[in-house]
Amino acid sequence: MDLHLKDKLALVTGSTAGIGLAIAATLAQEGARVIVNGRKQEAVDKVVAELKSSTGADVLGFAGDLSQAGAANEVAKRYPDVEILVNNLGIFEPKPFEEIPDEDWQRFFDVNVLSGVRLARLYLPAMKRANWGRIIFISSESGIQIPAEMVHYGVTKTAQIAVARGIAESVAGTGITVNSVLPGPTKSRGVVDFVDSLAKADGKSAEQIEKDFFAHVRPTSLIKRFGTTEEVATLVAYVASPLASATTGAALRADGGVVKSAF
Repeated sequence: MDLHLKDKLALVTGSTAGIGLAIAATLAQEGARVIVNGRKQEAVDKVVAELKSSTGADVLGFAGDLSQAGAANEVAKRYPDVEILVNNLGIFEPKPFEEIPDEDWQRFFDVNVLSGVRLARLYLPAMKRANWGRIIFISSESGIQIPAEMVHYGVTKTAQIAVARGIAESVAGTGITVNSVLPGPTKSRGVVDFVDSLAKADGKSAEQIEKDFFAHVRPTSLIKRFGTTEEVATLVAYVASPLASATTGAALRADGGVVKSAF
């Protein structure tokens, strides 16, 4: 299917690995001009070169911590005509609720929520002038089913869903759509590292850790496995496309059925 993304300019935050990288690669494969973002110049340059080679697309880069206002202002100044904004930048960390200090709450909010809020605010004026744009927040099923093992993470993911809906309401009647996409447990770099560390500590294989996870921690999963980053990216690419013009203000699940709801 042609998603009609050729030459659309897309910024994918936190896109040197994991879900963000898969989204950047999928958009590039569809002909979009993609801005890869990460904190380290070396990592950004590596991914830009790889995507240019594998897709033949126009792939750009921006190295900077987009949870910081200065970096957000800089990327908006360097690339003022972004048409598709994918707010993927995020962090997670399992920690008992009683052990989460104020500093962690603030850090999670700054990275997971405020980074996307700030960039949306910076890019909306140009989208309004063009009467076209796509803003997508990569939230999580944890925003609906708050995980007991990382309450702070879940709360920020709920906030992303609310922010996306609120911005969508604010641009009603325009050609701009705003949505959130909710991956379930996904085999990203961070999850792979976490599973490997548990496997080493428990003397089990990564496959057994995955099986135990879906038996006891996410038993409502219908696919009974970690999703792939590519499975999330294909949904994001569609939502970013002109074909998804009637999809806005929505929380779209790519969660493998973890959320036990028909709606």
